[in-house]
Amino acid sequence: MSNPQQLRYSKEHEWLSAAEEGVATVGITEHAANALGDVVYAQLPEVGDTVTAGETCGELESTKSVSDLYSPVTGEVTAFNQAVVDDPSLVNSAPFEGGWLFKVRVAEEPEDLLSADEYTAFSGN
Repeated sequence: MSNPQQLRYSKEHEWLSAAEEGVATVGITEHAANALGDVVYAQLPEVGDTVTAGETCGELESTKSVSDLYSPVTGEVTAFNQAVVDDPSLVNSAPFEGGWLFKVRVAEEPEDLLSADEYTAFSGN
């Protein structure tokens, strides 16, 4: 399992892309997707919602359990991935590509986000 170097990671197993024109993309890591098992339902934040770093902003339901989704940054949601709502298994099959969850206009980014190497050491993957 490899964590893309260009992303940053939260200790809640979300990833964050570099902001392009102030907007970053959020998803969950392959480690989290594997731990969840087959994702069958995704409740994502809506466009216009304000999300807060470290706070719950949605949930993912798998055949094993329901897991809260946390925002790695504070900001306003500008898009969510309708493809994941329609086919939640994308979170498992392509967590870093087609399985992204939402985009956020970043107002504040916490200082405790991890690099890929730090996240790999933290998660053991």
